[in-house]
Amino acid sequence: MIYIKDVIRELENLAPLSYQEGYDNAGLIVGSAEVTARGVMLTLDVTEEVIDEAIAKQCNLIVAHHPIVFKGLKKLNGSDYVERTVIKAIKNDIAIYATHTNLDHVPGGVNWQIAERLGLTDLKVLAPKAQLLTKLAFFTPVANTQSILDALFAAGAGQIGDYKNCSFRAEGTGTFLPGEQANPVIGTNGQLEEVKEHRVEVMFPTYLQSKILQVLRNVHPYEEVAYYLTSLENLNQEVGAGAIGSLPEPMPLHVFLSFLKDRMQLPMIKFTPTSSHTVQKVAVCGGAGSFLLKDAIRAKADVFVTADYKYHEFFDAERRIMICDIGHYESEVYTKNLLYNYLSGKFPNFAVCLSEVNTNPVRYFV
Repeated sequence: MIYIKDVIRELENLAPLSYQEGYDNAGLIVGSAEVTARGVMLTLDVTEEVIDEAIAKQCNLIVAHHPIVFKGLKKLNGSDYVERTVIKAIKNDIAIYATHTNLDHVPGGVNWQIAERLGLTDLKVLAPKAQLLTKLAFFTPVANTQSILDALFAAGAGQIGDYKNCSFRAEGTGTFLPGEQANPVIGTNGQLEEVKEHRVEVMFPTYLQSKILQVLRNVHPYEEVAYYLTSLENLNQEVGAGAIGSLPEPMPLHVFLSFLKDRMQLPMIKFTPTSSHTVQKVAVCGGAGSFLLKDAIRAKADVFVTADYKYHEFFDAERRIMICDIGHYESEVYTKNLLYNYLSGKFPNFAVCLSEVNTNPVRYFV
């Protein structure tokens, strides 16, 4: 039996909630996580029509990219589509979960999906985020160092980019005097003890802190574990906004535009002129990405594929880069496929389906 909380656990393994922006509202928005999941429907947006589709397909969990409740709701009387959608979901016992900017910020997430459709290689995060890493320093008898490290590595510590099991150790002498009520593994109550110890340091993603500390306490031989935690300003190269990669071969501008239109199935592209004649290095950001233009230029991208550009923002390209605005819906609609492939792999014998509703509020007259 699969519960909604089981699906949520896997979604948050892919995109931890702590990676969302402060203004965001990702997570379980409607419903209880303790309910048995009968089926999951995947969508970009949640609308009344999507709720109707979930009812028809007997799915009691909707996983969306965009949170249906983004701003605070002060009333719930059906005065707009957000309130009507939430009311209909509650009446029909349908839970709604959103994985939004947290899914934007992880490798394999929204921007990786765009890059995959364009065949980009050598992918990297365009604008890595800071303050997402913590350093753990602890002290242990020399004989126990490796077994503790092995457990911490298995729990997710010690990864720096493509390097695993990263740590530092220095040997010294630890001293302690066990009190009368203590139950020391080493030493005797009331007597000062000296032990050859290692000071060990490892880094880990901050969202894993409780798990890492629990593992440390479980495997450490001492009754009281001496450790320090330090929040790091380091950029986490694995987490952040946008992505950048390269086409296998350079393309003339007009060929790239046709290629982009075909691969992303676009009705149109808004783009800026550029001084370059070919495209090879491509930066991407699903949804509104104008805030990343300087990062794309700094990374020497030939093209920046994103959405929701305002008229005056296009001037900022200054022919240094070609901005391609492909539309918000069009840049993120394949997020459904990303989630489908991921959840189907985690729950192979469970009903996971794609919504067939086109939730794009924009239409084009071509």
